Amino acid sequence: MSITRNRKYAALGTTLVLAGAGALTVFHGHGDSPVSSAVAASNAAPPTEVDVAAVVARSVTDYQSYSGRLEAIDKVEIRPLVPGTIVAVRFKDGALVRKGDPLFTIDPRPYVAEVDRASAQLAAAQARNGYTATDAARADRLLVDNAIAKRDYDQAQNAAREAQANLKAAQAALETAQINLGYTNIVAPVSGRVSRAEMTVGNIVSTGSSAPLLTTLVSVSPIYASFDVDEQTYLRYLSHDSRASVPVSLGLANEDGYSREGKVDSVDNRLDAGSGTIRVRARFDNGDGALLPGLYARIKVGGGAPHPAVLIDDAAIGTDQDKKFVMVVDHDNRAQYREVTLGTQNDGLRVIVKGLQPGERIVINGLQRVRPNEVIKPNAVVMSGTSTPVKDAS
Repeated sequence: MSITRNRKYAALGTTLVLAGAGALTVFHGHGDSPVSSAVAASNAAPPTEVDVAAVVARSVTDYQSYSGRLEAIDKVEIRPLVPGTIVAVRFKDGALVRKGDPLFTIDPRPYVAEVDRASAQLAAAQARNGYTATDAARADRLLVDNAIAKRDYDQAQNAAREAQANLKAAQAALETAQINLGYTNIVAPVSGRVSRAEMTVGNIVSTGSSAPLLTTLVSVSPIYASFDVDEQTYLRYLSHDSRASVPVSLGLANEDGYSREGKVDSVDNRLDAGSGTIRVRARFDNGDGALLPGLYARIKVGGGAPHPAVLIDDAAIGTDQDKKFVMVVDHDNRAQYREVTLGTQNDGLRVIVKGLQPGERIVINGLQRVRPNEVIKPNAVVMSGTSTPVKDAS
């Protein structure tokens, strides 16, 4: 009896244990407990916070940017045209001079003497020419009366012609002497800025192939900017007769924008097949003299009619191998990968040719922390070119 009773108790205990386990299994099968839900919530990462801005939509004119150098329209190397000793330097290094202003003086005394000698020879030639002309006229009258030998008549006529030729030679000699005297006073052939004096007072200068450089002179205003444009820009803007109306802007190395406006002055007569570019020269006013030949210049060439465009900051553009993309933020604050086609820059922003529409929002800062289809926490900022921040869509 006792053995049977013990077996009954053991079986009852096993049944109770199994029932308890089943009840526990059923309890967990109906859902997560409040404790496990709280733990899961505490382990979930918060949304990534990034700067978001709306794209800029406005009317733009297409421009292409190039690098170039400033060039003087007139550049003159001042060299002596007559030999002699420099007796005066009449300018300050780097000064602005006008056309005709004196620069150097070469000792004029030998050339003054040469002018005096040529003047004397001219006076003698004039006297001789007058005498022979009178004698030839007398011979003409005597020949009519047959009162002079033919030989004497021919001599008188020949002497008159010879005297007239000598007179012309004397006149030319005097003119040459006067020109050489004028060369002793070296003046500015054009208005502009003069360089330093390479030869100073007391130096003896010569002419010809060994003539030394005295100084250089470059014109100031207007000034050229030379640059090379690609074949597409040439065909689009510069290959027609209205190239003078193509707007050209210039900016210096220390400027962020373009401070001067000019116009295309000339286009070269051939395209460089090696580089695929053609040389273009634009003209700019330089009344203040701030632009110097040789300075680096940023050139912006534009054309065509203004047209609507979408623009964004370059910082919002990512690179995926050979593709460019942005992260567009939808109404649920979810970042969406969007491939875009880039255009030119316009006032510091990049024109988007394809891929974005006006009113869309994109990630501006923190692009590397965002994954496609990820929910983000947008921080509304102002993109360059807008006046108010975008509104959070959440």
